[in-house]
Amino acid sequence: MASKATMSNRPFSGQSSSAGLSTTFPGSSAASASSNAANNASTRSSISTRRLTIYDRNLNRRAPELSLAAFSFLFSEIVQYSQKNVEGIQEMEKKLSDYGYRVGQRVLEWTVVRETKNAKREIRVLSLLQFIHSVIWKSILGKPADALEKSKDMEDEYMIIDNDPVVNKYISVPKEMSQLNCAAFQAGVIEAVLDGCQFPARVTAHSVPTDLFPLKTVFLIKLDPIVLERERYLR
Repeated sequence: MASKATMSNRPFSGQSSSAGLSTTFPGSSAASASSNAANNASTRSSISTRRLTIYDRNLNRRAPELSLAAFSFLFSEIVQYSQKNVEGIQEMEKKLSDYGYRVGQRVLEWTVVRETKNAKREIRVLSLLQFIHSVIWKSILGKPADALEKSKDMEDEYMIIDNDPVVNKYISVPKEMSQLNCAAFQAGVIEAVLDGCQFPARVTAHSVPTDLFPLKTVFLIKLDPIVLERERYLR
């Protein structure tokens, strides 16, 4: 599988500090020495100021911290790594889903910490899926998913729809692997969030291309029977 990604070279931003100027008026030598000492101490304090680390950042910061180019490059490496030692498309998608599952576990913890003031434990299926569709999706992809639907035929199936998955934008799939959908990574993220909230389910990604959205993907969520049983009890 050939994968391509673009990277942007962006200069790092630094901090500059300048020492203030002080004027000494004629007077005693003791006053002059005291002024010089204070000026030197101020300069040393400015120079020794430590740089902020990742541990000093505000958890509630909402601005995106990773560029699309960097994300695309990292994900293309994940796809290439997943190609090793696999015998078919299903096995590769399972690998991508497993990687996404690990990410989803951490995303859930991170999101709960950020939403502490407004956080509440969801106990209904639809409420949790709306949380994933909006809050979780936006926290990792910068926008909510395009749609959330319930299957008309199966009580235990729901669908989250993404018309333009960012994980597929810079992935070129060869003809012999046309059935591969790298959005299996996102399916793993969804499954991890559901499991972490005690809503066990199986999530798979399916390509449903259209003329307007050639990368359109449907994430099929098949809930565990125990979830449906609990849902009936809560009605």
